[in-house]
Amino acid sequence: MKKEIARAIKVVLFLLAGVLLLWLAFRSVDFPKLIDSLKEANYYWLILSLFFGLLAYLSRARRWQLLIHPLGYAPSFWHTFHSLILGYMANLALPRIGEITRCVALGKKEKMPVDQLIGTVIIERTIDLLSVLVFLVILILTSGVLINEFLLTHFLNPFKEKVLNLFGFTWIIWVIIALCFLIPLVLIIRYRKNLRKLNFFAKTFDLIKGVINGLKTITKLDRKWEFIGHTVFIWLNYALMTWVVVFAIESTSDITFLQSFFILVIGSLAMSAPVQGGIGAFHYFVSRGLAVVHGVNLEDGLVYALLTHESQIIFVLIIGTISFFALFGRRFSRDSASDPETDTPD
Repeated sequence: MKKEIARAIKVVLFLLAGVLLLWLAFRSVDFPKLIDSLKEANYYWLILSLFFGLLAYLSRARRWQLLIHPLGYAPSFWHTFHSLILGYMANLALPRIGEITRCVALGKKEKMPVDQLIGTVIIERTIDLLSVLVFLVILILTSGVLINEFLLTHFLNPFKEKVLNLFGFTWIIWVIIALCFLIPLVLIIRYRKNLRKLNFFAKTFDLIKGVINGLKTITKLDRKWEFIGHTVFIWLNYALMTWVVVFAIESTSDITFLQSFFILVIGSLAMSAPVQGGIGAFHYFVSRGLAVVHGVNLEDGLVYALLTHESQIIFVLIIGTISFFALFGRRFSRDSASDPETDTPD
């Protein structure tokens, strides 16, 4: 009962965080102008965007298969795909629950140990994080001024002003940042054995160890180049999925494929925020990023964010429902048929 209450509280808190971010994203918007822009958008480009998204999901399913094979199991491709999509749909209800959901779904369908599947997901998420960081470094090296302007406007300057108002010294910012990182790190290293007695730290240390060990298992893959190829293919489709939507709006139609990588990176970082499906965070950061880097007005930036985000959410809900019935539909039908309460009297 306590776990159910805690889970419900988490859902509500994450939802409130998403609502707050949505309010921040839309608080200065001219809504009549926003609605007009939505009406004028070319929605045919969304079909192409969803097509690239589907290709990425299919490739992800195959890549997950490759990670599972060294465990000694060979799950069906479609069972793997449907479980993956169920995970994405579960993330719309509670952030990060999707990683567990897809492992449980595939584990039940293929009679596989869930804990080992979770290890493969840790590897996959680590690869995704490293991919985003690589893109971020490339962007900083090639378009550092634009990225710095965006970061200064929306992150560093507000933080700096608050600190200066409190202390009045510029150097105190760096001291505080350094202490915030160094002191906890020193304490964790010094007392790591004692901290392991606490459930939170034990799980954290195990997670870090699992990530390190998981990365090592990549070298044991039978099809390393196929794994790398799918990783490149996945992010290529994510980039194309992000880019083609710019043609749906006149003010963003001049954004080139390479320029759209900035949107891909900030969108990926926003989607990792602890809110359901990146709601609010995606809309805020993408619309502000388009405004700062490409000079797009706020309303059109939000139109782009709405078209991209909501089309993917609806798409995941549709194929997620199909995936659920593909995996468990027969089982539910069989259970329903065998339930004596459903039998009608003669």
